[in-house]
Amino acid sequence: MPNYTPESGARPQRAAEDDEHLDLFGDGGEPQPTAPAAAASPAARRGKKRKWPKIFLAVLLVVVLLVVGVLFYYFRSLSSALQNVHRDPGLMPDGASVAPIEPGKPINFVLMGTDGRPGLAGSRSDSLMVAQLSGDRQHLYLVTFLRDMWVTIPANKVVSHDSKAKINAAYSWGGPALTIKTLENITGVKMDHAVIIDFPGFIKLTDELGGVTVNNPQAGTMDGEHFPQGKQTLNGEQALKYVRERKDLANGDLDRAARQRAVITTLIEKSMSGDVITNPKKFNDVLKVYADNTTVDSGLTPSTIRKIATSLKFKNGTSIVPVQAPISGFGKSKDGQAYDIVDEAGLKELSDALKNDRMADYVANHPQ
Repeated sequence: MPNYTPESGARPQRAAEDDEHLDLFGDGGEPQPTAPAAAASPAARRGKKRKWPKIFLAVLLVVVLLVVGVLFYYFRSLSSALQNVHRDPGLMPDGASVAPIEPGKPINFVLMGTDGRPGLAGSRSDSLMVAQLSGDRQHLYLVTFLRDMWVTIPANKVVSHDSKAKINAAYSWGGPALTIKTLENITGVKMDHAVIIDFPGFIKLTDELGGVTVNNPQAGTMDGEHFPQGKQTLNGEQALKYVRERKDLANGDLDRAARQRAVITTLIEKSMSGDVITNPKKFNDVLKVYADNTTVDSGLTPSTIRKIATSLKFKNGTSIVPVQAPISGFGKSKDGQAYDIVDEAGLKELSDALKNDRMADYVANHPQ
């Protein structure tokens, strides 16, 4: 091969095996033009197409793992909270055994608000409701029984014979069990479960949920806290005073009961709201407050609570319906106690509705 010098003007010839344009057969034909860089070969395009299913599957796998992780967290939080709820085998009257949940049948819960744990010396009941979950699981009816309703309380350790008294005396004389037995006697309706929350728990739950917003129909004051008329948001301490006030309200115990139903409805709705359910930390914190400050009967096992919860078919805010047990007026006992006179005919109508899962008809005939 001749030596190359700049003066000769001749350029060296590249070896055939190095010529990137040599035809496949090595016949020295003319080089073929190179395809533009942007135009990928069919094989390359097929390769790119094959990558998309892999990417999609990878993303799907990540999403599935995240969902499983979140569900595991929720399940673990829920299981832990349900296990930690305080259960009292003496809550139901006469050690009554709890019947299994029957599909299509209503479930009756007795809800009590107290200033202490059941069994604590000096504890008093300040609110009393029967919460009936309808047979179709679409509605929860919150029926308030005024604490000053004058009823017959069964014989107990304090009073050895059946006696007339305010219904909240039952709690003082025999705790939750006597209260439930009294309710069953005056309504003829079997109560299935009991749930009690004390005042400190009420405050903590309200604060954990960011307070409660109420539309106060009338101004009032309780323990130095003034509640103006109109819409306002209350923290836990304020909410407790709000639901306990009655003396300066126009209709006394009736207005207080209406306030209690409104606040409890709001707490239930906020506990089940998307803000709580979709926030793992908030969900866990709310469950912990319930677990730490609630007492239930021994029949409300974790599996029973889960079964009830998964059967709910609430559609919107109208799923929780407030109801007032009827009274016909006010009276005064021989020893000077002011009390509420039970509307016997009205109570029978309410009892029949509770017994026969006809609360929707009752509310339609008695707008609240």
